Amino acid sequence: MIFKTFGWSFAITFLALAGALAIGGPSVFALVLILIVLEVSLSFDNAVVNATILVKMSQLWQKLFLTVGILIAVFGMRLLFPLVIVGITAHLSPGEAVRLALEGGPIDEPGTYAYLLHEAHPSIAAFGGMFLGMLFLDFIFEDRDISWLSWLERPLARIGKLDQLSVVVALVALVVCAEFLAEHPEDVLVAGGCGIIAYLLVNSLAELFEAGESDEDEPESLPGIHGDADRVVEVVGSPPKGQVAQVAGRAGLALFLYLELIDASFSFDGVIGAFAITQNIFIIAVGLGVGAVYIRSLTVYLVRQGTLDDYVYLEHGAHWAIGALATLLLVSISHEVPEVITGLIGVGFIAAAFGSSLLRNRRRASQEPPGELEDATVGT
Repeated sequence: MIFKTFGWSFAITFLALAGALAIGGPSVFALVLILIVLEVSLSFDNAVVNATILVKMSQLWQKLFLTVGILIAVFGMRLLFPLVIVGITAHLSPGEAVRLALEGGPIDEPGTYAYLLHEAHPSIAAFGGMFLGMLFLDFIFEDRDISWLSWLERPLARIGKLDQLSVVVALVALVVCAEFLAEHPEDVLVAGGCGIIAYLLVNSLAELFEAGESDEDEPESLPGIHGDADRVVEVVGSPPKGQVAQVAGRAGLALFLYLELIDASFSFDGVIGAFAITQNIFIIAVGLGVGAVYIRSLTVYLVRQGTLDDYVYLEHGAHWAIGALATLLLVSISHEVPEVITGLIGVGFIAAAFGSSLLRNRRRASQEPPGELEDATVGT
């Protein structure tokens, strides 16, 4: 199972490191290895959240996530997208942006590609912070059967019954950050507003397509982004055979776009932070790209192993990690936040949620009558 899921990741890692060693020697080999570790450590919580979405998708869309999605992640988000950001924010032509990227240069030297990308960080952070912030807020304001930090999650779920509260909180946070943290408030407001719009648009499309064949008289039972995966299977499995592929295809497309936007929001911080390690855009793209491949393989592994069902607090921990990341992105509009802090906070939430899940499983196992435990063992 591990080799089947991570086989491509292992092969791509071997090719990337072998190529780095052959072309650039031990120094480039070390840089690529460091960037791979950086990307994986920063995005582990991304894999857990992705798994909650991927479980709703068909095998076809899961394969597309591992193939086309990887190409988008490596070449789109880690290579082309930063070029587009630099071109737009610095008012450069595509050719000029590429020329600056190829020339390299330190991040603290005005006019270099790394410098211009760093200057665009407030807008990037505002977009990513708002998109991830909306993802976090929609999760904690939703009433759920299982809660992790019950003393906090249950009151927030009750408050969340107010319609569109997550949008209100996100907009208030955006205005406060633009007013007190941003050197150019208008840029932060526009970028953050685009992040909120992108989240609402893709989320609404996903809910619309998932509910395409459900009973229109029962809108409250629709699955949605944070909904129950079993409910999704129930919805898309109910139409006649000829309509299932069409419904699953549209819903899969919306969820696929949603996953790519999540990946983009996670990748912003890593791409900019990578310039502190090297200014070579190709080394950055290779290192972060290989890391992105591992995150996607890990996502599929979590889905196929049913890890989220076995360790029920992992999803909660991942969303709290995303909330922390969104907060740090907004803080980084005016203050430098070391990548190690971002990574450790994310890993810390995941580890705590995993530990809580283990304790819950042991407690439930100890409360099971001996006869039922024996029957369950024989059945497996």
